[in-house]
Amino acid sequence: MPRIPPSSLPPTINQPSCKTLPPTMTTTTTDDEPPSPPSPSPSPPPPQPLIPSLPDDVALNILARIPRRHHPTLSAVSKPLRSLLSSPLFFSARSLCRSSDHLLYLSLRSHQSSSWFSLLLPPNDAVSPLLVPVPPLPVPSVGSCHAVLGPKIYVLGGSVNDVPSPHVWILDCRFHTWEQGPRMRIPREFAAAGVVAGRIYVMGGCSVDSWARAAQWAEVFDPEDDGGRWRAVLSPAEVRDKWMHASAVVGDRVFAMADRGGVVFDAGSGVWEGVESELDLGWRGRACVVNEVLYCYDYLGKIRGFGFNGGIWRELKGVEKGLPKFLCGATMANVGGKLIVVWEEKGKGKGKGKEMEIWCAEIEVSEDKDGDLRGKICWSSKVLSVPVGSSIVHCTAVSL
Repeated sequence: MPRIPPSSLPPTINQPSCKTLPPTMTTTTTDDEPPSPPSPSPSPPPPQPLIPSLPDDVALNILARIPRRHHPTLSAVSKPLRSLLSSPLFFSARSLCRSSDHLLYLSLRSHQSSSWFSLLLPPNDAVSPLLVPVPPLPVPSVGSCHAVLGPKIYVLGGSVNDVPSPHVWILDCRFHTWEQGPRMRIPREFAAAGVVAGRIYVMGGCSVDSWARAAQWAEVFDPEDDGGRWRAVLSPAEVRDKWMHASAVVGDRVFAMADRGGVVFDAGSGVWEGVESELDLGWRGRACVVNEVLYCYDYLGKIRGFGFNGGIWRELKGVEKGLPKFLCGATMANVGGKLIVVWEEKGKGKGKGKEMEIWCAEIEVSEDKDGDLRGKICWSSKVLSVPVGSSIVHCTAVSL
């Protein structure tokens, strides 16, 4: 059939004729002709699903189980996934399905600055640790102590321009953001801290030259109670040493080591005691507790463990060939039930003389039938090169 041109189509039935009006004329609407309704605004497009063809709650359950190592790849897939990976909902889902990964946070100091890094530990020795820079502490300090509550690291006190500070800075490890927390009651530097039952206990690091300072030598902070304030913890005069160089938590007890001796605070009963002499004689540097055994290095650079049941130090055997002698020190942490050791080595190659290296090793520790401590090195790797003169201030374990 031939196409009919538009000009040949008949006019619409009962359609009034129209003509062009001069610019000075206006149109009017009669009662028989109601005004046309305004055109509706376009509806927003439906939200993009996390995974096409799957409900978002099902997709969330799947995505929450993916190891953190693959999150950078996931974030590049789509904008909804990128937003999800940095949302509180996602971290809650990972916690509920027990898919959290263990990370190690390193605090380093050089002559001119301080720096922070997060280290995602590898599943085996075929994969390298994943190092991510973290924004530095807004107000760097010397001699602060650290405590971990959930996904947050609390940096307590320290001196700023040689003046002790009562300030508390909080790093939210989910988003790598800093915020200022509730101030302690008195300034502190080189204090000891530990977490028991969701509460942070801090002790020492302050002068006791007045009654007010002595009464607040120890403090406690509970983020769920107390209105976000620190409370003083009663302590006897004989335990109030000023400087603390190490601390650890075993059960409900917080151990704080001073230059001479140390103290133990039972947070459950509120009782203070002195540290037994055998523990005091062998505790050197920053230690950690794994399976009720406290590990540190001795004066010969070997790793030793103190069993609180037997009250004796034992050498950790099986790691002699894979680790150096820690004559210059090492820092230790419990990461997911494994013993993590971080240490410094001289630079090699082109950086020799100008750089030093930060190394890290993961050790699976156990006790054999004879009561000896055995260690199996899961992996050992260089993680970072830093200027000569840098030092490891803290290494802190967090689960996300």
